[in-house]
Amino acid sequence: MKKMLVTLLLALGMIAAAPAFSAETEMEMDSEMMQKMVQQSMKTWQIEDGVSVEDAVESMKLRANLLNFQMVSDLPLSEQVEAMGEESNYIRILAFCDALVAKEMVEYDVIFSGFLPCRIAVVEDDEGRGWITTMNMDMMLHAVDLSPELEPLAQRVRDIIYEIVEAGVTGDF
Repeated sequence: MKKMLVTLLLALGMIAAAPAFSAETEMEMDSEMMQKMVQQSMKTWQIEDGVSVEDAVESMKLRANLLNFQMVSDLPLSEQVEAMGEESNYIRILAFCDALVAKEMVEYDVIFSGFLPCRIAVVEDDEGRGWITTMNMDMMLHAVDLSPELEPLAQRVRDIIYEIVEAGVTGDF
């Protein structure tokens, strides 16, 4: 658990000097600080009025295809929950990836494997409002030192993921 916390803090840029910490290091953090860290690591957008969650998903799939960004996974969690006999609001997780960029990032630093593939969640709340959530890609980009060759690739991935999200928010193709 401690090692996982240190890894999360490193990934989020909360620890400046990794050698000063190890899995054995006792770190005291209150739950409020940890909640803020998790909230800052994610970005959430409300889907525009008139755009259904299904339309948002289709728009994101089409936009990813137009940008040559592969959808590698589609997890209809609410359907799985309902198949198990429970009610559920709409929950669907899409995962996108550029395998060549992913390979380079993981070869540079294995920590990137924990961020792969890029996930985008589409959920509907109890009031019927649709929401899209994904990792705060800017936070991830600033949490590690990237080589000059990798930085533009990582920025491109960030821009594409945010463009895919925007298509879902607006329902545009």
